[in-house]
Amino acid sequence: MAKINEVAEAAGVSISTVSYALSGKRPVSLETRKRIEKAVRELGYSPNAGARMLAGSRTHIFALTEPLRRDSHAPTHMSFVLATAVAARRNDYDILLLTEEQASAGMARVASSGLVDAILVLDVAPDDERVALARSIETPTIFVGVPDDHEGLVCVDLDFEAAATLAVDRVVDAGHRSIGLVGQPQVAYEKSNFPPRVRKAFERRAAERGIRFDFRVSGDRMPSQEVTREATRGLVENGATALLVHAADDVHNAVIAELSELGLSVPGDISLVSVAASFDTAALPIPVDVIPLLPEPSCDLAVDLAVRSLTPERPAPGLHLIPPVYYDRKSVASPPPARG
Repeated sequence: MAKINEVAEAAGVSISTVSYALSGKRPVSLETRKRIEKAVRELGYSPNAGARMLAGSRTHIFALTEPLRRDSHAPTHMSFVLATAVAARRNDYDILLLTEEQASAGMARVASSGLVDAILVLDVAPDDERVALARSIETPTIFVGVPDDHEGLVCVDLDFEAAATLAVDRVVDAGHRSIGLVGQPQVAYEKSNFPPRVRKAFERRAAERGIRFDFRVSGDRMPSQEVTREATRGLVENGATALLVHAADDVHNAVIAELSELGLSVPGDISLVSVAASFDTAALPIPVDVIPLLPEPSCDLAVDLAVRSLTPERPAPGLHLIPPVYYDRKSVASPPPARG
């Protein structure tokens, strides 16, 4: 890797002039700046983070705090990590990934060191410990998720409440009067922010529409085929003619398998909608209507807000919710005549 003295020699200027031109600390003539920029490009020079910090300029690094726990659904979490990294690179930023389960420790460390320009927070819990830390540090912090206490924070997320409402309206408008929700494992309703939001919105909208509704989890700490199939069977036996599923692909597969074993066709006997799926529901044994959880819109917006937070147009605290989109794959139809 080229050194700053090599850039100075190639541009015919002093090392201090190169430093001034790159940091913006002192004015440099346009002609001189062009020579320096040409030398930087040709030599592939990149000032290290420490030098940029000493110069008082940006490091062009964002920290991404994503605590990976044993009960995390890795494919979903990593899709958000990847989407954030891609969005950051489009803005000439690199990502420093912080994965320790004690999430606030790494976040506090990078904030105190000045190593990063901003912090992006993933896997947000309802009572997330990183909320208090975000309020106490100067480093701009963007949450991809909405903790219960989000006063004064900048948060980005899919509008899960609107997604659940849209799913309920879809099946009720088709004529269903009894519906069920197969959700995530129980631990998700304790440690994640979005599963409780989906459940509450489902129950609230179903009550508003005056229909019967029921909810079942798909496991304890991890999805379980047995628990999911039992939940599906119980909802059907209680009269549900439409099921919403808010869980991973293996849960969807278990729901479909149980419906098949019960001799029920989709959508002839029972309608099925996937809420906030992070995978392609067209690849399931039966293509399923879906309101997808797309990492790219949320992560693109989060990175954009992080970049803006370093400018005079710093975004005001508040929620930035991505509107849900419904994809019709013909898994919803009018309910059959009442059974029995």
